[in-house]
Amino acid sequence: MNPSTPWWSSSVVYQVYPRSFADSDGDGYGDVRGIIDHLDHIAGLGVDVVWLSPIFASPQDDNGYDIADYQAIDPMFGTLADVDELTEAVHARGMKLVMDLVVNHTSDEHAWFVESRDPASPKRDWYFWRPARDGFEPGTPGAEPTNWGSFFGGSGWAFDEASGEYYLHLFSRKQPDLNWENPEVRQAVYAMMRWWVDRGVDGFRMDVINLISKTHPLADGAVNPGDPYSFEIERVANGPRLVEFLEEMNREVGITEKRLFTVGEMVACDLEHAREYTAREHDRLGMVFTFEHVSLDHAGGKLTPIPLHLPDLKKNLARWQEGLAEDGWNSLYFENHDQPRSVSRFGDDSPEHRVASAKALATVLHLHQGTPYVYQGQEIGMTNAGFTRIDQYRDIEAVGLHRQALEAGVPEEQVLAGLGAMGRDNARTPMPWTPEGGFTTGTPWLPLNATTASVNVADDVADPDGVYAHYRRLIALRRELEVVRMGAFELLLPEDEKLWVFTRTLGDERLLVVANMSSHAARVPMAELPSIEDAELLVASVHPGTDLQTLAPWDARVYRLRA
Repeated sequence: MNPSTPWWSSSVVYQVYPRSFADSDGDGYGDVRGIIDHLDHIAGLGVDVVWLSPIFASPQDDNGYDIADYQAIDPMFGTLADVDELTEAVHARGMKLVMDLVVNHTSDEHAWFVESRDPASPKRDWYFWRPARDGFEPGTPGAEPTNWGSFFGGSGWAFDEASGEYYLHLFSRKQPDLNWENPEVRQAVYAMMRWWVDRGVDGFRMDVINLISKTHPLADGAVNPGDPYSFEIERVANGPRLVEFLEEMNREVGITEKRLFTVGEMVACDLEHAREYTAREHDRLGMVFTFEHVSLDHAGGKLTPIPLHLPDLKKNLARWQEGLAEDGWNSLYFENHDQPRSVSRFGDDSPEHRVASAKALATVLHLHQGTPYVYQGQEIGMTNAGFTRIDQYRDIEAVGLHRQALEAGVPEEQVLAGLGAMGRDNARTPMPWTPEGGFTTGTPWLPLNATTASVNVADDVADPDGVYAHYRRLIALRRELEVVRMGAFELLLPEDEKLWVFTRTLGDERLLVVANMSSHAARVPMAELPSIEDAELLVASVHPGTDLQTLAPWDARVYRLRA
C-alpha cells in the first residue's frame, strides 16, 4: 500500500451497540464488561476497528445520544476503568477503538445547559436561546422563534418558563443544540476529544456532524402544505462555517497528525459535499456516512416503505464509487443502529433464503471500494425484530411517530407495518448469543428478536458455511488482495432487476462480481460479461461450482479473471 494511503482504506469496522450487545451483570442492559467478554467473537471476523455507540453518562432519553457528561461512563455500562480495560483488550487483539462523538447537542441535564438556563450565565450563548416571536405571548402556540421542526416531530423549539425564552433542539427536547458559533463551545469540545485520545481512543464516529453549522440569522423556512413546521434541511445542514469547524477540530485535536479514524454522519450530504469534506488534500474527515442509498425504499418517511428497485440501489452506490474514486473515500454500510436489518430490507428473511441473501448482500457490499461496516448481528444474518405491538418498542422516534400518525388519522395497522419494516428498534434487539438468548440472566431492556431460537451466534458460528464464516472469507479477501481495496469500479448490467454485476480492476488484476439478488433462479447474459474462461472462483455464497449460466437464488460469485 502507498504510504500516503490512509490506514482505514484497508480496514473493516464492527459497530457495537453496547446496551444490546452483552449484559454481564444481569440488569437487562448490555455493558462494557459484556463487550470485553465477547471481544474474541469480533476479532474472529478479522475486523480491525471497533466502534462503540455512546456509553457516556446520560438520562437515556435517546438511548445515550443525549449526553450529560462526555467524560463519565453511565453506570448502566460500567466505569472508566472498564473502558480503559476494554481499550487495552481491543489493542491487544490488533484492533483500534472508535468512540461516538455527539456534539451537535447535549442532554438538557448536562452541566453546560443547566448553567445556560440562567439568562445572566456566561454559558447562555453556548446554546441557541431566543425570545418569543414578535407580537406573541411567550409559551403560546406560534410564539416559537422560527418555524423549524424537530427530526423527532413537533417544533424544534422548547419554551423554558424559568428564563422566559426558547431553546433550539433539532431532536428531542431533552437534546438542546450546542451553539458552535461560540468559540468557547468549540474549545470545550476539542479539549474533551483530546482527553479521550490521551486515554487511548483511536478515532471518532461523529453524530450528525454537518448540523453543527446552521444558517444565520436563524429564520423561518419553507413548509409543506398542511405542515406547521419547516424541515428545510438547508437551514440546518452543511452550513457556511462547517468546513472551517472541521478543519479547526482536525488541527486542535491533531486528527491528521495522530492518524485518527474519523467518519462523519451527515444528513443531506450529496456527492459534492462528501468530496469537499473528505478530500485528501484537506485536513477534514476520513469519510462520511450518507443516507442516499438507505432512502430509496421509503416515500415521505419511515411509515411509508416502498419496494426497493434494485437498479436504483446499484446505480446509487456506483455513482458514489465513481464520484469518490479520485478524491475522498467511501464508507460502505447496509446496517447500523438507526437502520432496519438488511436481510429483511434488501434480502429475503424467510427460512429458505435468509442465510443465502445475507451472504449475497455481504458479498456485493464488501467488494465495493471503501471501508465496510459490520453492525452487530449482521454477521449472523439477523432479521427485523418481528414486533407487532407498540408497547414492544422503546425508541423515542418510533413511539413519537406512532402517536403523531394516530393523531393524524393513520390506521394503526399501517403505522405498525411501517415501524415493523423501518423502525430503529429492529436493529436494537439484544444480541442472540444462544438459542435461548444468552444476552442476559435478567429481563432484557428490549424484547428478544422473534427469530432468536433459529438465528443466533452459537448456531451460526458453528456452521462452516454460515453467515459468520462468509464474512470471515470476505474480510480475509480484502486483506489479501489490493484490487479489493483499491481497484477501479465499473458497474455492468445497470438496468437488470435481478443481477448485481461489477468489476474491480487494478493494473493487470481484475475481479468480476456476479450476484443474483432475488429469490428465483436467474439467467446470466454471458455474452455481455467478461469471459470467465480459466477464471478462479474466489468466493461463492451458495454453490462452489463454476457454472455461471444460471445462478441459484441469492448466489453471489467473485471471480479472479485471467490476465
